[in-house]
Amino acid sequence: MSEMTRRMFLDGLLPVVSIVRVRCLCTLPLLTALCPVSSAPADQQNGPTVPPAPKTVAVPMRDGVKLSTIIHLPAGKGPWPTILHRTPYGKSRDGGRYATAGYVYVSQDQRGRGDSEGEYRPHEAEIEDGYDTVEWVASRPWCNGKVGMTGTSAPGIAANLAAASAPPHLTAAFVRVAPHSLFYEGRFIGGVFKEADTGNWMRRQGVSEEAINAYKKRVVLDDRWERTDLVFHRSKIRIPVYNAGGWYDLFSYGSVTNFHFLQNRGHANARGKQRLMMGPVGHGRLRGDLEYPGARLKSDEELRFFEHWLKEADNGLADEPPVRYYMMASARRGAASAKNGWRTAETWPPGASRPVRFYLTEDLALRREKPAANGGSTTYSFDPRNPVPTRGGLNLTLPLGPMDQRPIGPRPDYLRFQTGPLSRDLVVAGKIDLELWAATDGPDTDFMVKLVDVYPDGYEALVLDTALRTRYRFGRRAADVKMMSPNRPEKLLIDMWHTAITFEKGHRVAVHITSSNSPRFEVNPNTGEAPGESRLAPREAANTIFHNAAGPTALVMSVLAGE
Repeated sequence: MSEMTRRMFLDGLLPVVSIVRVRCLCTLPLLTALCPVSSAPADQQNGPTVPPAPKTVAVPMRDGVKLSTIIHLPAGKGPWPTILHRTPYGKSRDGGRYATAGYVYVSQDQRGRGDSEGEYRPHEAEIEDGYDTVEWVASRPWCNGKVGMTGTSAPGIAANLAAASAPPHLTAAFVRVAPHSLFYEGRFIGGVFKEADTGNWMRRQGVSEEAINAYKKRVVLDDRWERTDLVFHRSKIRIPVYNAGGWYDLFSYGSVTNFHFLQNRGHANARGKQRLMMGPVGHGRLRGDLEYPGARLKSDEELRFFEHWLKEADNGLADEPPVRYYMMASARRGAASAKNGWRTAETWPPGASRPVRFYLTEDLALRREKPAANGGSTTYSFDPRNPVPTRGGLNLTLPLGPMDQRPIGPRPDYLRFQTGPLSRDLVVAGKIDLELWAATDGPDTDFMVKLVDVYPDGYEALVLDTALRTRYRFGRRAADVKMMSPNRPEKLLIDMWHTAITFEKGHRVAVHITSSNSPRFEVNPNTGEAPGESRLAPREAANTIFHNAAGPTALVMSVLAGE
């Protein structure tokens, strides 16, 4: 274990369940800070009190490829329920925590990774290989026929895709920080390629620049995406899934929407059996001058969940609300507000939330009153050769979290709209959107939007940030792609994902709008060239934001009633 890995482990930033060889940041922090695995006592032990040594075997897939798999048996006499973990980062040789709790723990190198055979194509063989592995595990004499899956980030993606194959013996899954869609969310946001996170993650997996550029060109939906992306298959999931995520995690949208879909519109065997936990964490250590007290969840949610579904234990889980979320509030380091803390709800968003609009105005304000006059607009020049630098956000390979946006400084291409100091707390929990009326003088451009909590001393704490490439404003199927008409105002709906935060009295709510955020996102050259092409010289774009009666740009937040 490297010194960096050791420190992260001690800080509670590495998942304690799996990481032996860390090859990329997407296995970092994550939700062990929320759900540490405890050493619960094993079930009745009718045999030796010392577990046997782990055993490595080669598990055949349907096409004959063999995947290297390590098996950790508990002490005593089986058969036992089994927890499966499939990973591209090196199978785990530390299954003692699960074995001590009375489970067989099985960890497997994914196809083409570690000691497994086959070609590695990130996440593209997980539906078939997941099904085959679950059913192989269930057929072993040490398994009682009940299989659970666990995974963080990429292993969480593997668990979701295995569940989407509906193997008969998969009983439950505990998934930390995994997306609902690699196509829409994982590699692109609003059609904009995540240059740092997707590109750098692929480079760390040994993917060539040629292949990375080919991925950039796959922004439009194709048959390959439909075959392998969870969003097209999650209706087949038939099991309870515990989605654990973080408000500053790059896959936070997936944690929330996977829960919401399965709980309310999923397969009949899945509806009403889902759970969600969202905390103030990200895919790594949060940066900035904020810290959230009590972010670590003391109870062992993962093992409680498996005890309930794999051992049919009456441990009270079924009597608890299905949603547990952390309400963030003022959280300057060493002076965090008591309004920070965990809450529960019967659904997400909480039933008491309602959409409230804050309109952008010509004087760079945010107000509840809808503009009554015509003509209000703000135009700025976006030069792709001088992009706005990334400062925090929902990142993987870059510094992440609620970093201060003030170092970006005053720029003519960076618009800050904000309320006055709040006269009382504004409590937000749920979906955030921006209804953006905008125009550009060319065929295509980007709009980048941030939700910011401005502290009384001026600290601009980033809450959410997202992007939209205008040619994809109607969607990402081939028939949806449409260039902009120069200088013609259009309403663009920008999905800003979900959060839970109290903007406290004296703070300001801010929306920052620009057209670049580099290196987080690929910079749009404003030429209208096809994705992955760069034959034309970048051009400056004149981009206009409208805030008038005919074009009322509005921030839409889910506000909790009565607070």
